[in-house]
Amino acid sequence: MNEPKKDCQKGEWWTAPAIGDKGGTVIVTGRKDVDKFRTNPRMNIRVEVTWSYDGDDAGMPSGDTPALMAQVHERLLTIFDKDPVAVMTGVFTGDDERTWIFYTLSTHIFGRKLNECLSDLPMLPLTVYCENDPDWEQYDEMAEAEVAVD
Repeated sequence: MNEPKKDCQKGEWWTAPAIGDKGGTVIVTGRKDVDKFRTNPRMNIRVEVTWSYDGDDAGMPSGDTPALMAQVHERLLTIFDKDPVAVMTGVFTGDDERTWIFYTLSTHIFGRKLNECLSDLPMLPLTVYCENDPDWEQYDEMAEAEVAVD
């Protein structure tokens, strides 16, 4: 599995195991240093970009999928580092899914940037879900996984 790198979107990250909705292990990687984004009242839309895959017996990506996921991951970090209309705050991998979590200012701009950074790749099995989360409650819930490990 490929972990987020600290050099993209200069962040501090933590990783912890959790149990997924299907009962399997999910590796949760979260960004620690989000205060400057949380304090922006316009950065209040939570976006999930989910890639469903046929995983190994443990529900983790296998075959060529991990390499392509790593490429997508780096592109997502890079595009929003260049134009910080969104920040990646978490990555969940396991139970036959990888989900990247972002907070953004605009779903329209986020969608445009997402399409731009993935346009030259083959069609990927991605779904996108958005919700308003002005108090970052979902982020706080994810961050509890780090506290449970400490």
